[in-house]
Amino acid sequence: MEFVYLGFWASVAIYLIYKIFRCIRIIPAQDVLIVERLGKYSRSLRAGFHILIPFIDRDAYYHTLKEQSIDVQPQICITHDNVQVKVDGVIYLKIIDPVRASYGIEDFQFAAIQLAQTTMRSVIGTMELDKTIGEKDLINSTIVAAIDQASEPWGIKVNRYEILNIVPPKSVLDAMEKEKKAQIAKRSQVLLSEGERDARINRSLGFKEEAVNKSEGEKQRRINSAEGKATEIEALAVATAKGIEAIAGAISDQGGASAIKLQITKAFIQNFLHVAKESTEILIPADVMNLPTLIANLTEAKKPKT
Repeated sequence: MEFVYLGFWASVAIYLIYKIFRCIRIIPAQDVLIVERLGKYSRSLRAGFHILIPFIDRDAYYHTLKEQSIDVQPQICITHDNVQVKVDGVIYLKIIDPVRASYGIEDFQFAAIQLAQTTMRSVIGTMELDKTIGEKDLINSTIVAAIDQASEPWGIKVNRYEILNIVPPKSVLDAMEKEKKAQIAKRSQVLLSEGERDARINRSLGFKEEAVNKSEGEKQRRINSAEGKATEIEALAVATAKGIEAIAGAISDQGGASAIKLQITKAFIQNFLHVAKESTEILIPADVMNLPTLIANLTEAKKPKT
């Protein structure tokens, strides 16, 4: 009996020591402890050393004021063009009012996740697949605005929402891959055709410039040739005129007529011998034997008129 009595009081003493020990609270920085007294909200304990009243005060809720990241599990969303995509993301939020976070809603994290998923389905339902993949920032900002507006009574602040993955069905991925390959092939063909076109234009411009240069060169050559021939003809004419003038002067001098006769006779004989070859048939004028008379006539024709 005495042993049982001692055991009871020992148990009571241990329980009291435990309760007194539990009344001591050391709160780390960026943490908050919500204390209730007799079932009602009493106060919020911030960082530091605190003591609760045993059997009267109770630590009801414990919150961290640091920014929290909450995973949003993948869910199926249907786009405006009736394509099912699997979307997941992350919510970044922070408690700004621990009291409202404790008493304003049962579980603010679960509520934020549900609201994010609902908003995500609504936003993606208004977009086609191509726009959905390319407009992640628009979807993120829309979800943040919706959650932030609904979570004001919860005492939390949603800083941002990030979509991690948007995964279409495998058949859609295969079709998108084929379309991308076709676009790349088309772009390659366009670039090749443009390169070939530029090359042909460059070659034609080169041929054109070459033809122009050749024509200019031929023109200049003909001009130079014509000028050379004109100069040559002019020089021959001047030389011929000078020669005729010299011959005329020589004829008018003393003994000039005899020299002319001698030259004409010599030229006549040489030409006659040249024509009268063995294989050549010639017709001799009737007065060929009257050579002195012929030469005299030629000489008279050579004399200048006074």
